This record gives sequence, C-alpha cells and structure tokens, in this order.
Amino acid sequence: MRFVLTGGTVFNRGKLAKADICIGDGLIVPFSAFDGRLPHRVINISNCIIVPGFVDVHVHLREPGFFYKESIASGTAAAAAGGYTDVCAMPNLSPVPDSLSSLRVQLDIIERTADVRVHPYGAISCGERGERLSDMAAMAPYVCGFSDDGRGVQSRELMIEAMLTAKKLDKPISAHCEDESLLKKGWSVHDGGFAKAHGLIGNPSESEWKQVERDLELVRETGCRYHGCHVSTKESVELIRRAKQEGLPVSCETAPHYLLLTDADLRDSGSFRMNPPIRSAEDREALIAGLNDGTIEVIATDHAPHSAEEKSGGLAGSLNGIVGLECAFPVLYEGLVKPGIVPLETVLSAMTDNPRRLFGLKSSEIEAGNEANLTVISLDSPHVIDSGRFISKGHATPFDGQSVSAEILLTVCGGRIVYCAEGLL
Repeated sequence: MRFVLTGGTVFNRGKLAKADICIGDGLIVPFSAFDGRLPHRVINISNCIIVPGFVDVHVHLREPGFFYKESIASGTAAAAAGGYTDVCAMPNLSPVPDSLSSLRVQLDIIERTADVRVHPYGAISCGERGERLSDMAAMAPYVCGFSDDGRGVQSRELMIEAMLTAKKLDKPISAHCEDESLLKKGWSVHDGGFAKAHGLIGNPSESEWKQVERDLELVRETGCRYHGCHVSTKESVELIRRAKQEGLPVSCETAPHYLLLTDADLRDSGSFRMNPPIRSAEDREALIAGLNDGTIEVIATDHAPHSAEEKSGGLAGSLNGIVGLECAFPVLYEGLVKPGIVPLETVLSAMTDNPRRLFGLKSSEIEAGNEANLTVISLDSPHVIDSGRFISKGHATPFDGQSVSAEILLTVCGGRIVYCAEGLL
C-alpha cells in the first residue's frame, strides 16, 4: 500500500516538527518516489503526532505455559493496538527460558504468531528459583537481557555471578528489586495510610529500595549494565539518581500507574493489585521528578494479564498484576502532558528512543529510506477507556472508565500495518 500522512507533527530524535510522511511498499519514502503515481490514499492527520513505534521493555506474554492468561498472539495484538512495535517479554513462563532448549519453545511461538517484534528475556537463575545460574551464555544471542522478574534475586553471591556473566556477554540485568525478608505474609497494598485505614497488611518501601541499594553496590563491584524494573519509591529514585551521577551504567523504568496514582486512589478491586503496589503521594512526586530530570529514562507498562477469576478477589484475594499495553499513552497524555506536569517530548522519549538505546534495539527514525516502524496518535479523540473492549485476554486495569483524549490510530511494524483504527484507511 502507498499512502501519505499529511498535516501531522513528527517526533524524531527527541524533537517535534511538522512534516508529511509518505509510505510506499513498507518504506518511508520521499513523495518523488511515487514516480508520478498517486498514492492509494492521502490521509489528513491534523492534530496528530507520528512517532517511532513505542517500545515496552517489561511485558508478560504468558506463553508458553499460561495460555489462558495471555498468548503471544493476543498480547502482541494488544501491543499493536497500544502503538507498540517492540516488546520485551519477561521469563516467568513454563518452561522458564533458562537454557537454549527451553528458550526455543518461546522463540518458535514468537516466530509463528507475533504481530510485533518480541525480544525475550532469559532467566537469571534456573527455574527463576534463585539458586543456580541459568545457561546465560547459550541464550545471550537471542535475548535482550536477563531477569528473574516476579522475584528478586535474594542471594548476593548469585547476583554477583549473574552480573559478571552478563557483563562478559554484554547484556543488561533487569532486576525485580524486592527483599523478601522485609515482607509480611499476606501483604496486598503499600504500607501506608490506606493499609492502616482498612486493616490490610502493607508492603513497605524498604522491600524495594533496600535491594536497589544492594544491587547498586554490586554494580560498583562488577561494572555490569543494570536496569531497575518498575521503580515505585522515592528512595529508589534517589539511589539511582546518585548512581547515575557517579557514572555507573544504570537505568530504570517506572510504569503509568505509579506516575498517575497513589494509595489514596485505591479501591477494593483486583484491578488495583500489583507488585510493587501503588505507593504514596510523596513517592509519586519523586517518580515524576525523576522522569523530568532524566533519572527515570523508561516508561514500561509491566503488562501482567490474569484471568477474570484470578482478579476477582479484591485487593486481599487477587493475584498481582494489571494490564496496560492498550491504554498507556492515553492515560499518560491525559494525566501528565495535558496538565503541563511532564513535557510531551519526555514521555515520548521514555517510550521510544530511550528503551531502544538502553536495550540495544534497532533504531526507528522516521526518515526516508528506513523501514516504516511508526505509530500515529490523535490528540483530539475524546473517549472513555473500556477494558471490556481490550484485545488482551486480561482486562484488569485501574484506568477502566477514565476519560481520555489521545487515541492510537495506526501502528506500522516492519513495514506492515499491524493496527488501524476503524475508518482511517
């Protein structure tokens, strides 16, 4: 298909500028490349932005092993609908990708069924049990990094071994930071005002930042590239800020729900149950400051679908995890950009250029001659988020029912249209 996107604003290399984009045979081309042949369609996208396809470095696609929660097909279709062309898939699967043979099970499904590019993680430890190192060397050519997400690596000795191995392989460690010795059995929310008011067991901030502190000490010893997953506390932000100022090779991500919500917003619903939990207003303010000053370089969703039954037990009785691929940008735009809290360019960089750079993914500049990997977003399409219409098998999100104005109109991945809003083409 040949078409022209006209009247929009293009985000490229951190800047926004008005430009028309011509796409022909899967490539971004100058209009002259049509050789006098009219494109099939000229699409006016005034009040829209065109960005390199979003990247989510933290998703749970649940396959192999947990097909009833999500599949690679449904998860990547949801990603495309959310504007994502690249997702990094966490290894809490069955079988766990802790060897080349177990990883190949996942790679085969990706090749056959994925709508967008999937970059799997290899597990740090065998079975993600934190006891013995996985076969990291064999998996390294096929993975974006190593993680035991879902559980923090409790053993200092094993984490040192993992960091030294990852450094040798030139791969990052993406750490789920949680010191289990600081957790009380049965926790369900942040250890703050809501927990006290409702008689719930709280998850203390120390359970996260104490392990961030430990891991940064190990980065100083090993020189490993290190990425902190789903940062949620003000102490974690400050520790990472100081480490970056020190010149350590560290980065981190946070998620839309930590940037937009606090424990004062909680409701007794499984759609508000995740790990780490939504924390205090002070933590949220620190996360926003960290995003604005570059301490937090990546926004990831931690898309973690479960069945309706598994999310039906309220805060105390539901499994941890919410979905986010299909509503991330609209809620961020509504809650951070429109009020002037965070610049649009900062949000876009954290969802496009920064994760590509940090994880060594192929760049997707919107330039003539490059393969078309882009997302078109309307900034003036008022609607209400309806999780019942999500493509994902998971429907638990705290943003269900929220009014937003940004909408994904088109996602092009590898030169193919993988998502198109009704009536656009």
